[in-house]
Amino acid sequence: MAEVKIAASNVAANSVEPWLRGTLAEVGAVHRAVLHALELAEEDIAKWCGELSDAELNERPMGLPPVAFQLRHIARSLDRLLSYAEGAQLVGEQIAALKSEMDFGATQEGLFAEFGEAMRTSARRVRDLAAVDLDEPRGVGKKQLPTSVGGLLVHAADHTQRHVGQAITTAKVVIARR
Repeated sequence: MAEVKIAASNVAANSVEPWLRGTLAEVGAVHRAVLHALELAEEDIAKWCGELSDAELNERPMGLPPVAFQLRHIARSLDRLLSYAEGAQLVGEQIAALKSEMDFGATQEGLFAEFGEAMRTSARRVRDLAAVDLDEPRGVGKKQLPTSVGGLLVHAADHTQRHVGQAITTAKVVIARR
């Protein structure tokens, strides 16, 4: 939980969103935007979900997916999307992880450890993709649906932010019901 509190205190100290901080100038605009989206996701999750108890992380108010699902889904979908961007297909471990995203019983410690590691690993992978042409074709899934490296990177950022919003909304409902 210490890592979550540190990230939350950094948010309070710097109220300017990552994309307005003038950072990451060493990477191209698309990669920079994705990295900034990941930074914002980590900060927002720490701020709005970092103090939830184990029970609250697993709570399903009004039938909503729990915050635990949203955090797992963010972490694991980034792994899947970046695998496709790297030109790989999913392996059995990734499919099994996908199928367990809604599992009950997440602990704050385990959940935030997985989330934090996924954010660090994803940022490294996004940086590694800076040398790849954004227009390079990629196929997604068994059907090899067509996209590109750039399309996957932009979707990774969009998808992450969508689920951060869902996690925050659910967290606010959980907190209001205390």
